[in-house]
Amino acid sequence: ARLVPGRRNAAIPMASSSSPSPATAAARKRALTEQQFSELTPVLSPEVVEALDRGGFRRCTPVQAATIPLLLTHKDVAVDAATGSGKTLAFVVPVVEMLRRLPSPPKPHQVLAIIISPTRELSSQIYNVAQPFFATLKGVSSILLVGGLDIQVELKKVEEEGANILVGTPGKLFDIMERLDTLEYKHLEILILDEADRLLDMGFQKQVTSIISKLPKLRRTGLFSATQTEAVEELAKAGLRNPVRVQVKTEAKDGAQQDLGPSKTPLGLRLEYMICEPAKKSSQLVDFLVQNTGKKIMVYFATCACVDYWSVVLPMLNLLKGSPVIAYHGKMKQGPREKALASFSALSSGILVCTDVAARGLDIPHVDLIVQVVLPAMIKKEMLSCFSYRRRMLTLIF
Repeated sequence: ARLVPGRRNAAIPMASSSSPSPATAAARKRALTEQQFSELTPVLSPEVVEALDRGGFRRCTPVQAATIPLLLTHKDVAVDAATGSGKTLAFVVPVVEMLRRLPSPPKPHQVLAIIISPTRELSSQIYNVAQPFFATLKGVSSILLVGGLDIQVELKKVEEEGANILVGTPGKLFDIMERLDTLEYKHLEILILDEADRLLDMGFQKQVTSIISKLPKLRRTGLFSATQTEAVEELAKAGLRNPVRVQVKTEAKDGAQQDLGPSKTPLGLRLEYMICEPAKKSSQLVDFLVQNTGKKIMVYFATCACVDYWSVVLPMLNLLKGSPVIAYHGKMKQGPREKALASFSALSSGILVCTDVAARGLDIPHVDLIVQVVLPAMIKKEMLSCFSYRRRMLTLIF
């Protein structure tokens, strides 16, 4: 077997490339602009600026500096930006500011904003990040709507209490909208489609299209995606009106700008691949994990069955004793999934074996290594999904 860092091999369909790997502090500095939230135009409300300040957010990332003013000046936006670029605040802040500027508080069942993302975990993460900002709105309520929870309980809660901001997955939002006629959408101010490429990859195009068809055309729409595909472009044409395209660039080590396009390795990520015989892939994987004991590692497999298998096998190996191994995939029930994600996030070292349900947008701190035991067709999506601006990282593809 050979580990080939930082170069391409034309004979192998799994291409390898590398980006500059600056120190973490320098990379974090370059990920911010000189633009402060308090100096944006239109001016943000004191309540939002204070909430940002409490969260440690004073300067904007490029995507925030570009997107927030556009949405607040009544523009639709189609944003191309990698995971970890600050997209969540780029749409949460405008949502809150737009609702704050309404002339009167909404009625309980008037839906003013909808935020759609592809997975339960990402929706939950967005909802939690948004809470300090939603809390600054008087008389405005929000609800998280995701799969894995009792639909009857959710229906009763929404019917009795209503909600002005809906955050959730397309399947559950579609279900709620189909079953309930008590929610009113004609005053909707803004629709956000987060990780739009992932929404379509996971087969939610029908639900997303149906949701859009129920909403007023005179609204603001923000479409956020890490990659631009034909399906995403079609969705943009159907759901956005004369959108402004926002493409985020990052600064490489030599000062040159780099597009975070679908064929680019994100800044700070080193991508390597290993060439080995299929029969030796398992032993090479184990050897790699043993060599990196003490690090925080995510290992992606193609199927839930593979995840279940390796989550049993790895803890049985003497050489990996002491390294926690946690399984995470889409067939797990919501409770165990949340527990698994929380447990791995809290670890300083350990192994998460997972499917691509963990492939986009999750904020898992201090991950050192990503291992992709996947088919070549999946590589482009996974390579873009696992990287965050917050730290340097190595991705290995078998």
